[in-house]
Amino acid sequence: MIRVGFGFDVHQLVEGRELWLGGVLVPHTVGALGHSDADVLLHAVCDALLGAVALGDIGQHFPDTDARWKGADSKVLLKAVVALLHERGWVVGNVDATLVLEKPKIMPAVSIKATTNEKMGYVGRQEGVCAYAVALLQRRA
Repeated sequence: MIRVGFGFDVHQLVEGRELWLGGVLVPHTVGALGHSDADVLLHAVCDALLGAVALGDIGQHFPDTDARWKGADSKVLLKAVVALLHERGWVVGNVDATLVLEKPKIMPAVSIKATTNEKMGYVGRQEGVCAYAVALLQRRA
C-alpha cells in the first residue's frame, strides 16, 4: 500500500534572520521570518509527509504558540515527523521538492530543484520564499 502527500510552505524574507534551506545555512543578506528557523523547504517536506497519512500539518504538531519550538532546527522537526510515520507503520519511499526564490541562486549551495518566479509576485520582489514538496510513503513490510 502506498500513500502520496503534498506540501507547501511560504515565509517572508527579512533582514536580521538567517536563511536556512533544506537544512543548510545559505549565506544571504536576508533570511526567512518564522517561529522556528523558518526552513521553508523542510517545512514543505514535513507537510507532504504528514499529509500522506492524514496526520495534519506541521503547524498542528509544532505550533508557533508553543515556546518549545521557538528557533527550532527544522531538521529536528523532520526527524520527529519521520518518527511519527514509523510509529504508524509507514516508511518514506521518496520525496521530490522545488524551492522558489529569486536570490540567492541555490544550485551551487544545495542539490535540489530550484526556480525563480520570473520577478513576479512576492517571490519576484524578493519579499518571500516558498517551496513545494510531494512525498510517497509505503507501508512497512
